Amino acid sequence: MASPLKVEFQFDFGSPNAYLAEYAIPGIEKRTGVKFEYVPVLLGGIYKATNNMSPSDSLRGIKNKPEYQALETQRFLKKYGITKFKQNPFFPVNTLTLMRVGTAAQFENMFEPYFRAAYHHMWEEPKKMDDPEVFRNAFLSSGIDIDRLYARAQQDDVKKRLIEVTTDAVNRGAFGSPTFFVGKEMFFGKDQLRDVEESIVEQLGGAKAKFA
Repeated sequence: MASPLKVEFQFDFGSPNAYLAEYAIPGIEKRTGVKFEYVPVLLGGIYKATNNMSPSDSLRGIKNKPEYQALETQRFLKKYGITKFKQNPFFPVNTLTLMRVGTAAQFENMFEPYFRAAYHHMWEEPKKMDDPEVFRNAFLSSGIDIDRLYARAQQDDVKKRLIEVTTDAVNRGAFGSPTFFVGKEMFFGKDQLRDVEESIVEQLGGAKAKFA
């Protein structure tokens, strides 16, 4: 039986914290019985709409805070046993193509392999994924029919879908990635995952075992 509670993981492949947060999702799904909906959004569009900016820009010149965030990242890696993560030397990467093709992959029922490959080439064997040739060769090496998906991503319905979900995210309060929605409740960042899980359990109203 499907859960009546809608839980969304809104992400952009260019966000390292979204990559890291995704490691926690399977455990939350198993404990609560709720499946997360993976929603590709365009982080650049969210930043533009909210006048926000990447931490690499907002933290520039600030003493101690970047170092602390690096420490928190190491703690997170240890907590979840994450061993494949590497900082992308080309960060920040323009993710428009990555996210459009990700949306196309959802239309074409090819999302799971595309999602895994995209994260692999962004944060495990990091590459300059906004370079068209690098992009294509990376996905070909992962066995993805990238030419088909890229062509699909040029269609108006795909472009419209990405714009709509990004705009909707902003209208609901989003300002960055990752953002989680548990019903109508919004949570931002990988460090709110405990609250995400608590909200799921609370909103299920004791129905946790029913969906396990």
